[in-house]
Amino acid sequence: VRFCHSRLHNISCRKPQRLQDAMLFYNLLCLISLVTVIMNLLVIISITHFRQLQSPTNLLILSLAVSDFLVGLLLIPAEILLTDSCWFLGSTLCALYYMTDFTITSSSIGSIMLISIDRYLAICDPLHYNTKVTVNRVRFCVCACWLCALIYNSLIFTDYFIDPDAVSSCYGECILVVSHVTGNVDLICTFIGPITVIVVLYVRIFMVVVSQARSMQSKIVALQQTVTMSAIKSELKAARTLGIVILVFIACLCPYYIPSFTGEDIEERNSTTFIVSWLWLLNSCVNPFVYASFYPWFRKTIKLWINLVYLMFVFASHCNFLLESQK
Repeated sequence: VRFCHSRLHNISCRKPQRLQDAMLFYNLLCLISLVTVIMNLLVIISITHFRQLQSPTNLLILSLAVSDFLVGLLLIPAEILLTDSCWFLGSTLCALYYMTDFTITSSSIGSIMLISIDRYLAICDPLHYNTKVTVNRVRFCVCACWLCALIYNSLIFTDYFIDPDAVSSCYGECILVVSHVTGNVDLICTFIGPITVIVVLYVRIFMVVVSQARSMQSKIVALQQTVTMSAIKSELKAARTLGIVILVFIACLCPYYIPSFTGEDIEERNSTTFIVSWLWLLNSCVNPFVYASFYPWFRKTIKLWINLVYLMFVFASHCNFLLESQK
């Protein structure tokens, strides 16, 4: 038996055994982390670099991309280390890690909800959208979203910071146990509330799109067949978008809150919650494809950055060749 602290056998945790069959699993997790970082970084660079892309909607996508980028850069590698080795950074940093985890994911949920509100105003109230939704107001909402996520999780983790060793049974362990009461509060604030808002807004959007399509169909007689096909395509597109947004979000988030529904405490380091946590972190890898990859500007900026990297590589190779030829 190998211990995290070889000189403290009586109070040290056993060191996790890394199986050879798990190599494929760890490589897959590293690939997910890399894809999450690269895809969200492309979104961040594209929106921040090109001023014409800095619209209110894109700023909300930028906020989502920043939180998902931090998930891929910080949280996923930390989860890999926690799975494969002992925790040697102390109980205080363990508590800080979990607070960072919860803060980043809370801000991601808030960004998704703000995107839903933005789409609702753009489709259901298009005449007043430009006056209601401005760049400055969106920036304020994004800052408020991150600040509220930080304050909320600071309150959640108050007791944990006071005595971070209360739930640890041995040295080299980093676990988090969320009580049933705290889990219920978190269930309402980060699951039931956002899910309700998103579902209500997107159902309303779907109803408005269907109503507009039927209105066009009844008024235009000469192009009845064409409009009918257009109406059907519009309904299907709205339904498809609604399904992608809601199903991906619920599929990745719902399993984590099953213990809260059953009245159990949430323990972050048991085997079941480990799988559920990875499913939720995987959502950060999916978000860029759902919210950004369908935008034409995102595909164009990807091509631009790929061409730029290629030209820089060619230029560096040419300069290296000239330097070697001069020698």
